[in-house]
Amino acid sequence: MSKEIKIGLTAVIAIVLLYLIINFMKGVNIFKSSNTYYVTFDDVAGLAVSNSVYANGYPVGIVRTIEYDYKQMGRVVVGVEVDKAMRIPRGTTAELQTSLMGGVSMHLLLGPNPTDNIAKGDTINGGLHEGALTKAEQLVPTVMDMAPKLDSIVGNLQDLTSSSALPLILHNAAGISEELRMASTKLNQMVGNDVPALMQRLGSVSANLEKLSGNLSGVDVEKTMAQVDSSLTEVKQFASNINQLSSDLNDKLTSKDNSLGLLMNDRHLYDNLNSTAAGLNRAVASGDSLLTDFKAHPKRYIHFSVFGKKDK
Repeated sequence: MSKEIKIGLTAVIAIVLLYLIINFMKGVNIFKSSNTYYVTFDDVAGLAVSNSVYANGYPVGIVRTIEYDYKQMGRVVVGVEVDKAMRIPRGTTAELQTSLMGGVSMHLLLGPNPTDNIAKGDTINGGLHEGALTKAEQLVPTVMDMAPKLDSIVGNLQDLTSSSALPLILHNAAGISEELRMASTKLNQMVGNDVPALMQRLGSVSANLEKLSGNLSGVDVEKTMAQVDSSLTEVKQFASNINQLSSDLNDKLTSKDNSLGLLMNDRHLYDNLNSTAAGLNRAVASGDSLLTDFKAHPKRYIHFSVFGKKDK
């Protein structure tokens, strides 16, 4: 073997070893068979060739190519190689996840039916995983809108804490808390002392009501109602008699066929009685005058002498 052949073989072996080392460092095992699939993204978010591809958190392949689709503007086609034994069910999608260190990895979200698989070389849809960082980025505008309100709230808190009325408020709050504690203590005492006595009284009342209910259950309601009806009938009859008596009395008073009616309705009799009463009044008045004169001048009416001699 000539010297030139040895140098050529050495160069070829070195190139092959360099290729193997580079692929090994990239995580590519050229001695392991694989299948190629394609994933379309609107944004690859910094995905690079040789990044790992995971399924259920386990590495099943690597990213081999990343190409921009100039025919359909806005799409990026990523070629991935997965283990030949890996079957990708229909309905599988891919997500790109960004780690805290800035690395990007692709995760396959496998479809529901493991027996219905897509063919190698088919295309699946991909998108970005909305992790904590993505959600934080989405919240930034909201936080920016809230910043002025937060400044106002902080200013109000500062005004409140620097106010001279704050110690008085805290003192009043302490007083209210003490009153609530005392009220709670009294309530506990009431519950412990008064409530049992009240429950005992309620039990006694319940027993009396039960006894009354038992007594009422033994009453002959029909007989009692019959007696009540009879009493009501007698009351109605008595009222009717009273009404009849009143009517008869009224007739007697208004009729001139009897003495009472004549006395109540005869005008001439009334005038005579009135005249008689006036005469009696005058007689009484005369008697009063006579009695007065008798008291003033008794000698005019009675004459007597000790010795039997009559005064002239």
